[in-house]
Amino acid sequence: MRLITAIVQPERLADIQIALARRETAGMTISECSGYARQLGHSEVYRGAEMTIDFVGKVKIEILAGEADVDGIVETIVAAGRTDTPGDGKVWVVPVESVVRIRTGERDEEAI
Repeated sequence: MRLITAIVQPERLADIQIALARRETAGMTISECSGYARQLGHSEVYRGAEMTIDFVGKVKIEILAGEADVDGIVETIVAAGRTDTPGDGKVWVVPVESVVRIRTGERDEEAI
């Protein structure tokens, strides 16, 4: 089992969600987050004063998946999330040792 985590631009979330639904991905968790990487935030003018915005709003997607589904899910997120501009985001995958579905007590692959 693997935990796939993606940080993406908020405006790409709907396209990613539709693409994942088409490939019948079991589920996902979405969180609003903020941060910066190479783009280092940006400047905006507010009431005539220029202000530096240090953090850029993003969306964090988390998907728990079986080993056989990981590559397809990652490719789907990358294809649907890409705008070819700085700040498109990142996807990473980490191993998961154990999962328990609280409602039924199912464990590991059955709990996904």
